[in-house]
Amino acid sequence: MPDATDHAGIQRVRDAAARKGVELDIRVFDASTHTAADAAATVDAELGQIVKSLVFVAPADDGLLEPVLCLVSGPNRVDLARLAAVTGEREIRRATAREAQDLTGFVIGGIPPFGHARPVRTIMDPDLGRFQVVWAAAGTPTAVFPVPPATLRILANAMVAPITEERRAADIEAEAQGQNERDDANGVAGMVGGATTNAGA
Repeated sequence: MPDATDHAGIQRVRDAAARKGVELDIRVFDASTHTAADAAATVDAELGQIVKSLVFVAPADDGLLEPVLCLVSGPNRVDLARLAAVTGEREIRRATAREAQDLTGFVIGGIPPFGHARPVRTIMDPDLGRFQVVWAAAGTPTAVFPVPPATLRILANAMVAPITEERRAADIEAEAQGQNERDDANGVAGMVGGATTNAGA
């Protein structure tokens, strides 16, 4: 029986990480990890640990669309005004499902932070840095991988900038407390798996 991780999209993600000296521990599940909530339940993680790869587009000088990928913590929502200010793109908008697939080579729900069909400008939500490990899509709606946020930033060649709507302090504190309790009970080391880097990132 073929290995589920041999899927062409998953292999592109694995190869992109390997070119930067990182070996990913890619997990493939029977259940869908299409949404952040699905992924959190499947890997038994906090919602904030789930990386949403959201594609936005802005008009390019040649009349085509220029993609911008936002790596966003699970409960957060992109603030278009902030994103426009960070990118300098006043007409930026969310990509359609077809546009996202055409520009990245992956379907929504499985879009990874890197390994795309073409170079994509990438911006990372600073809230992801609150966790020791986050989980991102690995090229299909049922594949994910754990990775330290600092390593993710390097792999995605991402700029870290505030691009999300403000959240209530109480919500953030409750989420952080839940993560601390989970780390105490399970230990983070078991979640890191095989996400290692030769560069020490």
